Amino acid sequence: MSLSFSPAVTPPTENNTPAFWFIFRGADLLVLDEGETAVLPQATHDLPLLRQHYLGWIEGETKIHCFTAEVAEATEPPDGMQFAGLRQLFNRLPTDHLWLAGRAVQIIDWDRTHQFCSRCATPNDILDHERAKKCPNCGLITYPRISPAIIVRIDRVIDGVSHLLLARNGRWRRGWYSVLAGFVEPGETLEDCVHREVFEEVGLRLKNVHYFGSQPWPFPNSLMVGFTAEYASGDIVLEEEEIEDAQWFTVGTLPNLPSSMSIARRLVDDFVYRHSETVKSEK
Repeated sequence: MSLSFSPAVTPPTENNTPAFWFIFRGADLLVLDEGETAVLPQATHDLPLLRQHYLGWIEGETKIHCFTAEVAEATEPPDGMQFAGLRQLFNRLPTDHLWLAGRAVQIIDWDRTHQFCSRCATPNDILDHERAKKCPNCGLITYPRISPAIIVRIDRVIDGVSHLLLARNGRWRRGWYSVLAGFVEPGETLEDCVHREVFEEVGLRLKNVHYFGSQPWPFPNSLMVGFTAEYASGDIVLEEEEIEDAQWFTVGTLPNLPSSMSIARRLVDDFVYRHSETVKSEK
């Protein structure tokens, strides 16, 4: 995120400052529909809100406060506006606003799904000094859930040419491939998860596992932690319940790839950048 955003819990006392509203109907965000682009509303448009939270503010020429809220499933959008899924808003909503929307939808989902204490079923209280809920009966504190997951690019040199492994899930659109990913299990390090997931999904052993970067991924509440690794041994053996196909690709033979907004695509683009000279020499 390139904008200067300061997260906060306590809402501002002033009521006349600019604001962005991230208003959700389920997981769909309310936006001003401007054709190829979309814009966040700066007011609630008198919509009846089920819940709302303060997110913080954007620092710029003027301070812009950010709020998130939820409306009922039957709510119709105001004239000139629409509810749209965050994936639909890729390349329509400004990138920084899209990632703030990812933060916003996870807070709304946490509020909706943690109204009662999971230990004693007492209605929770929302704390005013941190993003958390506390049971007034047994004292259990509940924070927004974040599910860590690894995502890894595997490199291999075959006959002197650099390759990377890409796989496809049977639920994806035909012809689309990506790098491997999976959720971290309790008691597992991120590096252990990289080795386990790759062996489970394609039967390969790895070496030289290195951290690449991370990305919050609000579908619904993941934190994707990216790695690169090198092929060590093994033949591709598919976990057929998860993986429909997996192949080694060169820079010049890449299939359809994930959106440029994803860390999966960043991992592939990094491979292309590092090995673009191979393509030039092949031509």
